[in-house]
Parts: sequence; C-alpha cells; structure tokens
Amino acid sequence: METINWADFEKVEIRVGTVTAVTDFPKAKNPAYQLTVDFGPELGIKRSSAQITKLYEQEELIGKQVVAVVNFPVKQIANFFSECLVLGAVGANKEVVLLQPDRTVANGLKIG
Repeated sequence: METINWADFEKVEIRVGTVTAVTDFPKAKNPAYQLTVDFGPELGIKRSSAQITKLYEQEELIGKQVVAVVNFPVKQIANFFSECLVLGAVGANKEVVLLQPDRTVANGLKIG
C-alpha cells in the first residue's frame, strides 16, 4: 500500500450528505443507482452513480445520510454525470456497505 502525507489527505473533501432521490441506472455497465445527495447550503445538491444495488433498495436510501468525496472531477458514466463519490466498504462479493455517521449531523459537515 502506498502511503500519503498529511498535505495529500487535506486535499480530499469528504462530506456528509442526505440522499434525496434514487433512480435505477439501466445504462450503467454494472448494476447501479443514480443518487441525488443534499450536501447543505455551501455545496448544494450533487449526483452520484453508486453500485449499491445488492444490499440496498431504493426506498430505504431516501433520507439516509452518506459520506462522499465531493471534490473529484465530474465523471461521465454512460449518459450520466457523477459529481461525487459515495463511500462504502466493499466486501468479497463486491457488496458495498455505505459509510454513514452513527448519528444524524448537518449536511455538508466535513470528515477529517
């Protein structure tokens, strides 16, 4: 594993947001949802493609807080533009368990 220094870590903007909308993403190469996430007044609404269909149903994601990297460049996936990377722990079968705060916090709070 490559190590990074503190200055590298400080460049990564990891924030908490709340999922406000979820739709299927049939054009994705791997099964995925299109998420809309509210990161509060400073960052606003961002969209993300998330391969989390194995463990999560759309309905249960609405209102769930997630942790995401918000300062990657926009990535085009098929006909969709992903603006942030929602983080999760990836298991052996590529099942993703979302990272989230254990208590509700304000949208946009920085992880650090």
